[in-house]
Amino acid sequence: MIGFYDYTVVTTYISLISSLIGIFCAISGRISFAVFCLAFSGLCDMFDGKIARTKKDRTREEKAFGIQIDSLCDIVCFGVFPIVLGYKLGMCHIYGIAILIFYGLAGVIRLAYFNVMEEKRQEETTENRKYYQGMPITTISVILPLLFIASLLFPEYNWFVWALHGVMFVVGLLFIVNFRFRKPTNKELILIVSVVAAAVFIILFYKGGWWKQYHLKYLQHMKGGSGTL
Repeated sequence: MIGFYDYTVVTTYISLISSLIGIFCAISGRISFAVFCLAFSGLCDMFDGKIARTKKDRTREEKAFGIQIDSLCDIVCFGVFPIVLGYKLGMCHIYGIAILIFYGLAGVIRLAYFNVMEEKRQEETTENRKYYQGMPITTISVILPLLFIASLLFPEYNWFVWALHGVMFVVGLLFIVNFRFRKPTNKELILIVSVVAAAVFIILFYKGGWWKQYHLKYLQHMKGGSGTL
């Protein structure tokens, strides 16, 4: 079989599988579990690089494969999946769809640029990366679940869909804006993982009652033809 098969890419594949399951959940209306899958994919992504670096005897081809497979999975996990989720969460008007298209395009551009620059960087140095150029695409796996959790805590306000539009546009823009984004330290990574894990726990055990009522109200409102919440 073609490809490279070792433990360094297992976490990446688990992340992809989680996101594909999440896409099916989003399409079928299981929003809470879909958001959980996105957060879980983000947790897996936080560790795949560290796991890969534990294998010291990787060949040049294995390193290049790791870069490519990571980005290919990332565009599904943190590009396509959030677009599907955003659409199902209410970004279904022309302006929402335009924002989602922009988000997807920005994500593809970012990952292609990262692949080129990362391969070049690894040829020049063996040091671990300390900064990213622009915001990593995986940050959506932290931001979107936390926004969803906030919507569960404050369900009485119709702010979520509008906030979602703004977040998807700003995050997409930050993918391609040229600024230095410091890579989290181990302590900061532990904090991020703890916050995301707590969000995952809440989403996993949340019954979805409010969201079902909200989504039903939203669909009924859309059928009424006003086009706004």
